[in-house]
Amino acid sequence: MPGVIAETTSLFRSQIEDGSFSDVSLQILESVLVAKDVRALLEIRSSLQEFLRFHAKSVMDRIAAKTVDEKLNVAEFFVKAFALVGDVESCLALKYEALVLRETKYYNNNGFRVSYQEWYNFAKNSLYNGYYAIAVKGFNNALSCFQSELNADGNTGDYFMKDNIVDKIRKLRDEASAMISSSSVQALTSKYLKRKATECEQRCSLLPTNSQQAASSMFRLGINKRNERKLYQSQRKKQQMSVP
Repeated sequence: MPGVIAETTSLFRSQIEDGSFSDVSLQILESVLVAKDVRALLEIRSSLQEFLRFHAKSVMDRIAAKTVDEKLNVAEFFVKAFALVGDVESCLALKYEALVLRETKYYNNNGFRVSYQEWYNFAKNSLYNGYYAIAVKGFNNALSCFQSELNADGNTGDYFMKDNIVDKIRKLRDEASAMISSSSVQALTSKYLKRKATECEQRCSLLPTNSQQAASSMFRLGINKRNERKLYQSQRKKQQMSVP
C-alpha cells in the first residue's frame, strides 16, 4: 500500500509539473489521500500542501498574461486541490482570486457575475477561519454587489429587509476589522513585553556587580571622610592644649 501511494503521489506531482489542471488530476489527488495510517496521512498532506503552494504561485505568475478564462480555470483547480489537502488559508486566497477574476469577466453579465451571496459566504467563511483581512475584502465586495443587484433589479420594495442585509454585512465586516486591530495590538504588546523582559534580565545580570562596586566606593569614601574629620578634630584639640 505505501508503494502504491508513493506512485500515485508521484503521478499527481508530474501532472501538476506538466501543467495538467484537470478533474483527472484532482481524482488522482483524492486517491492519494486515502492512507489509513493517521501519521502517514498527515505527512502526505503536509508534503502536498508545500508542493501545491509553491506551484500555485509559480503557475499563477506564469499565466498572468493569459486570458481571464485560462486564469480562472487554473485558480479554481487550485482552490479544489487546496481544499482536498486541508490548506484552508491557501484555499481562501485562491478562492478570492477566482471570484475577482469572475467579477472582472462577467461584470456586465448578471447571469454569471459573482452574486453578493457568494461574496458574503466567502467572507463569512474567511472570518470564522481567522483570516480577517480577506474577510474584510469579501464583505466590502458583498456590499458593493448587493447595491449593484438592487440597482439592476429596480425593485425599491421591502426596505426593511434590505437594510437588515446591509447591516448584517457591515456588522460582520466591522467585526473582522476589529479582529485585525486586536491582533495587531496583541502582537505589539507581546513584542513590547518581550523587549522589557529582556532589558530587565540584562539589568538584573549587571546589577549585583555594579551595585556592589558603587556601595563599596561609597563606603570607602565615607570612612575616609570620617577619618579625616577625626584627624582634624584631634589636631585642633592638641593645638588648643598647647596654647598657654
